[in-house]
Amino acid sequence: MPSPFPGMDPYLEASHIWEDFHASLAMEIRNQLAPGLRPRYIAALIPTVTYDEVLVEKAHRAKPDVSVWQVDEQPWSGEAVAIAPAPLLGHVLLEEPIKLYSVEIREAATGLLVTVIEILSPVNKRPSHEAFEDYRRKRRDLLRSSAHLMEIDLLRTGHRPPLITPLPEAPYFIFLHRGDNRPEVEIWPLRFQNPVPLLLPVPLLAPDPDVPLDLGRAIQSIYDAAAYDLRLDYSQSPPKPDLAPEEAEWVTTRLHPIREKSSPQAGSDSIFVQPLLSQR
Repeated sequence: MPSPFPGMDPYLEASHIWEDFHASLAMEIRNQLAPGLRPRYIAALIPTVTYDEVLVEKAHRAKPDVSVWQVDEQPWSGEAVAIAPAPLLGHVLLEEPIKLYSVEIREAATGLLVTVIEILSPVNKRPSHEAFEDYRRKRRDLLRSSAHLMEIDLLRTGHRPPLITPLPEAPYFIFLHRGDNRPEVEIWPLRFQNPVPLLLPVPLLAPDPDVPLDLGRAIQSIYDAAAYDLRLDYSQSPPKPDLAPEEAEWVTTRLHPIREKSSPQAGSDSIFVQPLLSQR
Protein backbone atom coordinates (compact mmCIF):
# COMPACT_ATOMS: atom_id res chain seq x y z
CA MET A 1 0.00 0.00 0.00
CA PRO A 2 1.51 3.40 -0.95
CA SER A 3 1.85 6.26 1.48
CA PRO A 4 -1.21 8.51 1.70
CA PHE A 5 1.09 11.53 1.42
CA PRO A 6 2.43 12.77 -1.92
CA GLY A 7 5.67 13.93 -0.28
CA MET A 8 7.36 13.04 2.99
CA ASP A 9 5.02 11.25 5.41
CA PRO A 10 5.12 13.20 8.74
CA TYR A 11 4.20 10.03 10.65
CA LEU A 12 7.60 8.57 9.68
CA GLU A 13 9.15 11.00 12.17
CA ALA A 14 7.79 8.86 15.04
CA SER A 15 10.56 7.64 17.33
CA HIS A 16 9.70 3.95 16.89
CA ILE A 17 9.97 4.25 13.08
CA TRP A 18 12.67 6.82 12.38
CA GLU A 19 15.81 4.73 12.95
CA ASP A 20 14.52 2.02 10.60
CA PHE A 21 13.49 4.63 8.01
CA HIS A 22 16.84 6.43 8.26
CA ALA A 23 18.86 3.26 7.64
CA SER A 24 16.54 2.12 4.84
CA LEU A 25 16.70 5.50 3.10
CA ALA A 26 20.51 5.55 3.14
CA MET A 27 20.60 2.06 1.62
CA GLU A 28 17.97 2.94 -1.00
CA ILE A 29 19.92 6.06 -2.01
CA ARG A 30 23.14 4.04 -2.32
CA ASN A 31 21.42 1.36 -4.41
CA GLN A 32 19.69 3.91 -6.64
CA LEU A 33 22.87 5.87 -7.38
CA ALA A 34 25.29 2.96 -7.79
CA PRO A 35 24.45 1.95 -11.40
CA GLY A 36 24.86 5.54 -12.65
CA LEU A 37 28.25 5.89 -10.95
CA ARG A 38 30.00 2.94 -12.60
CA PRO A 39 32.75 2.54 -13.58
CA ARG A 40 34.51 5.67 -12.31
CA TYR A 41 32.85 6.00 -8.90
CA ILE A 42 31.54 3.84 -6.06
CA ALA A 43 28.93 4.61 -3.40
CA ALA A 44 29.23 3.18 0.12
CA LEU A 45 27.18 3.25 3.31
CA ILE A 46 29.16 4.74 6.20
CA PRO A 47 27.80 3.93 9.69
CA THR A 48 28.42 6.04 12.77
CA VAL A 49 27.43 4.83 16.24
CA THR A 50 26.25 7.24 18.90
CA TYR A 51 24.28 6.73 22.11
CA ASP A 52 21.03 8.13 23.37
CA GLU A 53 19.77 8.01 26.94
CA VAL A 54 16.54 6.12 27.60
CA LEU A 55 14.56 5.67 30.80
CA VAL A 56 13.39 2.12 31.48
CA GLU A 57 11.92 0.58 34.58
CA LYS A 58 13.90 -2.65 34.35
CA ALA A 59 16.86 -3.62 32.19
CA HIS A 60 16.21 -6.69 30.03
CA ARG A 61 19.85 -7.49 29.52
CA ALA A 62 23.01 -6.31 31.20
CA LYS A 63 26.72 -6.93 31.01
CA PRO A 64 28.02 -7.18 34.60
CA ASP A 65 31.09 -5.31 35.78
CA VAL A 66 31.90 -8.06 38.31
CA SER A 67 31.08 -11.76 38.04
CA VAL A 68 31.08 -14.40 40.78
CA TRP A 69 32.21 -17.86 39.75
CA GLN A 70 31.83 -21.11 41.70
CA VAL A 71 35.24 -22.83 41.68
CA ASP A 72 34.56 -25.93 43.80
CA GLU A 73 31.88 -27.76 45.68
CA GLN A 74 33.34 -27.17 49.17
CA PRO A 75 30.86 -25.68 51.63
CA TRP A 76 31.35 -22.07 52.72
CA SER A 77 33.41 -22.15 55.93
CA GLY A 78 33.06 -18.54 57.03
CA GLU A 79 30.65 -17.35 59.67
CA ALA A 80 27.25 -16.08 58.62
CA VAL A 81 26.97 -12.30 58.90
CA ALA A 82 24.04 -9.97 58.56
CA ILE A 83 24.30 -7.85 55.39
CA ALA A 84 22.28 -4.69 55.47
CA PRO A 85 20.07 -4.10 52.41
CA ALA A 86 20.31 -0.76 50.62
CA PRO A 87 17.90 1.74 52.17
CA LEU A 88 17.04 3.20 48.76
CA LEU A 89 16.64 1.89 45.22
CA GLY A 90 16.97 4.18 42.24
CA HIS A 91 17.30 4.13 38.47
CA VAL A 92 19.87 5.54 36.08
CA LEU A 93 19.40 6.46 32.45
CA LEU A 94 20.63 3.71 30.17
CA GLU A 95 22.44 4.50 26.94
CA GLU A 96 21.08 2.85 23.84
CA PRO A 97 23.26 2.65 20.70
CA ILE A 98 21.97 4.40 17.59
CA LYS A 99 23.43 3.81 14.14
CA LEU A 100 23.52 6.80 11.81
CA TYR A 101 24.25 6.27 8.12
CA SER A 102 25.65 8.52 5.44
CA VAL A 103 26.40 7.76 1.80
CA GLU A 104 29.88 8.48 0.47
CA ILE A 105 30.76 8.65 -3.22
CA ARG A 106 34.43 8.08 -3.97
CA GLU A 107 36.54 7.82 -7.08
CA ALA A 108 37.06 4.10 -7.60
CA ALA A 109 40.68 4.28 -8.75
CA THR A 110 42.03 6.64 -6.09
CA GLY A 111 39.55 6.48 -3.19
CA LEU A 112 39.18 10.28 -3.35
CA LEU A 113 36.11 11.49 -1.46
CA VAL A 114 33.84 13.21 -3.98
CA THR A 115 30.40 13.62 -2.41
CA VAL A 116 28.81 12.97 0.98
CA ILE A 117 25.05 12.58 1.43
CA GLU A 118 23.95 13.13 5.02
CA ILE A 119 20.47 12.19 6.29
CA LEU A 120 19.97 14.16 9.49
CA SER A 121 18.68 12.37 12.59
CA PRO A 122 17.10 13.83 15.75
CA VAL A 123 20.39 13.59 17.67
CA ASN A 124 22.15 15.62 14.93
CA LYS A 125 19.66 18.44 15.55
CA ARG A 126 19.59 18.36 19.37
CA PRO A 127 22.15 20.80 20.87
CA SER A 128 22.31 18.89 24.16
CA HIS A 129 23.49 15.69 22.44
CA GLU A 130 27.12 14.85 21.65
CA ALA A 131 26.09 13.84 18.11
CA PHE A 132 25.04 17.45 17.50
CA GLU A 133 28.58 18.75 17.96
CA ASP A 134 30.05 15.72 16.20
CA TYR A 135 27.96 16.46 13.12
CA ARG A 136 28.72 20.21 13.19
CA ARG A 137 32.42 19.36 13.32
CA LYS A 138 32.12 16.89 10.42
CA ARG A 139 30.12 19.44 8.43
CA ARG A 140 32.76 22.13 8.96
CA ASP A 141 35.50 19.77 7.81
CA LEU A 142 33.56 18.86 4.67
CA LEU A 143 32.82 22.50 3.83
CA ARG A 144 36.53 23.28 4.16
CA SER A 145 37.36 20.49 1.71
CA SER A 146 36.73 20.15 -2.02
CA ALA A 147 34.05 17.50 -1.49
CA HIS A 148 30.39 18.12 -2.29
CA LEU A 149 27.88 17.84 0.57
CA MET A 150 24.16 17.08 0.31
CA GLU A 151 22.13 17.37 3.54
CA ILE A 152 18.68 15.76 3.63
CA ASP A 153 16.63 17.09 6.54
CA LEU A 154 13.30 15.24 6.79
CA LEU A 155 12.66 16.19 10.43
CA ARG A 156 10.50 19.10 11.57
CA THR A 157 12.08 19.39 15.02
CA GLY A 158 15.50 20.51 16.16
CA HIS A 159 18.13 22.97 14.97
CA ARG A 160 18.82 22.96 11.26
CA PRO A 161 22.40 23.26 9.94
CA PRO A 162 23.48 26.91 10.09
CA LEU A 163 23.05 29.14 7.03
CA ILE A 164 23.41 32.87 6.52
CA THR A 165 20.40 32.92 4.21
CA PRO A 166 17.01 33.01 6.00
CA LEU A 167 14.92 29.96 5.17
CA PRO A 168 11.25 30.04 4.14
CA GLU A 169 8.62 28.32 6.24
CA ALA A 170 8.77 24.63 5.35
CA PRO A 171 8.88 21.41 7.35
CA TYR A 172 11.72 19.78 5.39
CA PHE A 173 14.77 20.88 3.41
CA ILE A 174 17.50 19.58 1.15
CA PHE A 175 20.78 21.51 1.02
CA LEU A 176 23.44 21.01 -1.63
CA HIS A 177 26.91 22.48 -1.08
CA ARG A 178 28.99 22.08 -4.21
CA GLY A 179 32.71 21.93 -3.49
CA ASP A 180 33.54 24.13 -6.47
CA ASN A 181 30.86 26.74 -5.71
CA ARG A 182 31.29 27.76 -2.08
CA PRO A 183 29.70 29.61 -0.34
CA GLU A 184 26.59 29.23 -2.51
CA VAL A 185 24.05 26.63 -1.32
CA GLU A 186 21.27 25.13 -3.42
CA ILE A 187 18.11 24.77 -1.31
CA TRP A 188 14.95 22.73 -1.86
CA PRO A 189 12.11 23.38 0.65
CA LEU A 190 9.84 20.34 0.91
CA ARG A 191 6.25 20.02 2.14
CA PHE A 192 4.35 16.83 2.77
CA GLN A 193 1.44 18.31 0.77
CA ASN A 194 3.59 18.27 -2.42
CA PRO A 195 5.61 15.58 -4.18
CA VAL A 196 9.36 15.54 -3.62
CA PRO A 197 11.20 17.10 -6.62
CA LEU A 198 11.42 14.48 -9.32
CA LEU A 199 15.21 14.42 -9.69
CA LEU A 200 17.86 15.94 -7.43
CA PRO A 201 21.40 16.54 -8.74
CA VAL A 202 24.23 14.67 -7.05
CA PRO A 203 27.50 16.28 -8.20
CA LEU A 204 30.66 14.42 -9.17
CA LEU A 205 34.12 15.48 -10.32
CA ALA A 206 34.29 17.90 -13.26
CA PRO A 207 33.66 17.43 -16.13
CA ASP A 208 31.35 14.52 -15.24
CA PRO A 209 27.65 15.48 -15.15
CA ASP A 210 25.52 15.25 -12.02
CA VAL A 211 23.93 11.87 -11.35
CA PRO A 212 20.16 12.10 -10.64
CA LEU A 213 18.60 11.07 -7.32
CA ASP A 214 14.87 10.39 -7.22
CA LEU A 215 14.30 10.95 -3.50
CA GLY A 216 10.52 10.70 -3.79
CA ARG A 217 10.78 7.26 -5.39
CA ALA A 218 13.23 6.20 -2.69
CA ILE A 219 10.81 7.21 0.09
CA GLN A 220 7.86 5.46 -1.55
CA SER A 221 9.89 2.29 -2.23
CA ILE A 222 10.88 2.09 1.44
CA TYR A 223 7.31 2.71 2.56
CA ASP A 224 6.07 -0.25 0.51
CA ALA A 225 8.96 -2.60 1.35
CA ALA A 226 8.85 -1.93 5.10
CA ALA A 227 5.03 -2.12 5.28
CA TYR A 228 4.84 1.19 7.12
CA ASP A 229 1.11 1.32 6.40
CA LEU A 230 0.77 -1.50 8.96
CA ARG A 231 3.20 0.02 11.46
CA LEU A 232 2.00 3.63 11.55
CA ASP A 233 -1.02 4.72 13.57
CA TYR A 234 -2.90 7.08 11.28
CA SER A 235 -5.69 7.36 13.83
CA GLN A 236 -3.38 9.69 15.79
CA SER A 237 -4.37 13.24 14.93
CA PRO A 238 -2.24 15.16 14.36
CA PRO A 239 1.15 13.40 14.18
CA LYS A 240 3.88 14.35 16.62
CA PRO A 241 5.50 16.82 16.76
CA ASP A 242 2.47 19.09 16.48
CA LEU A 243 1.61 20.63 13.14
CA ALA A 244 0.52 24.16 12.39
CA PRO A 245 -3.31 24.45 12.43
CA GLU A 246 -3.65 24.64 8.64
CA GLU A 247 -1.28 21.67 8.22
CA ALA A 248 -3.22 19.63 10.79
CA GLU A 249 -6.45 20.38 8.94
CA TRP A 250 -4.91 19.25 5.64
CA VAL A 251 -3.64 16.02 7.24
CA THR A 252 -7.07 15.31 8.77
CA THR A 253 -8.71 15.73 5.37
CA ARG A 254 -6.07 13.64 3.64
CA LEU A 255 -6.39 10.74 6.10
CA HIS A 256 -10.18 10.82 6.37
CA PRO A 257 -10.70 7.84 3.97
CA ILE A 258 -8.16 5.72 5.88
CA ARG A 259 -9.71 6.59 9.25
CA GLU A 260 -13.15 5.79 7.92
CA LYS A 261 -12.00 2.34 6.80
CA SER A 262 -10.23 1.65 10.10
CA SER A 263 -13.14 2.69 12.31
CA PRO A 264 -15.03 -0.12 14.13
CA GLN A 265 -18.22 0.91 12.30
CA ALA A 266 -16.65 0.32 8.89
CA GLY A 267 -17.78 -3.31 8.81
CA SER A 268 -16.06 -6.62 8.27
CA ASP A 269 -13.96 -5.28 5.40
CA SER A 270 -12.41 -2.53 7.51
CA ILE A 271 -8.65 -2.08 7.74
CA PHE A 272 -7.41 -1.80 11.32
CA VAL A 273 -4.24 0.27 11.53
CA GLN A 274 -2.17 -0.58 14.59
CA PRO A 275 1.46 0.30 15.36
CA LEU A 276 3.63 -2.73 16.03
CA LEU A 277 5.88 -0.92 18.49
CA SER A 278 5.07 1.64 21.15
CA GLN A 279 6.89 4.95 21.17
CA ARG A 280 9.46 5.58 23.82
